[in-house]
This record gives sequence, structure tokens and C-alpha cells, in this order.
Amino acid sequence: MATRNGSAEWKGDLKGGAGTVKLGSGAFEGQYGFKSRFESGPGTNPEELIAAAHAGCFTMALSAQLSGAGITPESLETTASLTLEKLDAGWTITKIHLDVTGRIPGNDAAAFEKAAKAAEVGCPVSRVLKAEITMTARLAGGQATSA
Repeated sequence: MATRNGSAEWKGDLKGGAGTVKLGSGAFEGQYGFKSRFESGPGTNPEELIAAAHAGCFTMALSAQLSGAGITPESLETTASLTLEKLDAGWTITKIHLDVTGRIPGNDAAAFEKAAKAAEVGCPVSRVLKAEITMTARLAGGQATSA
């Protein structure tokens, strides 16, 4: 079992205030506010951090899946695009799309797709999110597949 920490401090009202978010490890500390969350202002936001966490978790899970199949990836790159929508219940993360490109020995597309699908559902961050999760997986220089 592992316990990980993050913290946030907020000062002021919602639209005029500002905050700081920190990772417990000290690897990241950044400013956030209303404009960085709901408009195009500078700083980060909780959804961007969730997307980064999902991309990181998925990519590690994909590496584990490939390694379990006897394939050591040369590189894996993932971008997670998170959709935040205002629903009747309030602001909600409705979707996350994972876009992954991999370089693996032999360019075995079937093995890559199988590993990517297993990682998509097996990554702990995927399992905690209640949003629709979609994925496009491609080998570097290869055809994309959507799952």
C-alpha cells in the first residue's frame, strides 16, 4: 500500500482569488486560479493535473503490459486530453482521451494494441475516474487504432 499526498491553498473569493497547488514529493508547485481553470489564464488547474497523472499512470501501465509480453519499449509518449463540461449537476469531467505513440522492437501492432487496451482499463487512475475514457494507440510511423 502506498499513500501519496498533494495539497492546495486558496486565498480570496472564487473569481478574484488565487491558489497554490503542491505535490507531496516536492516535484511540482504551481499557481492556479479561476482564469487558469475556466478561461485561458496563466497557471495550472486541477483538471490539467488529473490529465497529467492519467497520462503518467497509463504510460507506466502500458510499459508493464508490454514487458509482461516480453517486449521492452524503446519509448512511449502519451497525451491525455480531459473534457470538463458544465452539466445540470455542475462542472464535471466527462471524458478523457489518451493518445499514445510507441516505439517497440519489431513494430508488432497487434501486441501493442492488446497491451494498450489492457493498460487503459488497468491503470489505477483510469479505474478511479468515472469519465468516459477513449484511446488512440499507434506505433511510431504506423497506423492509429482507436479503442
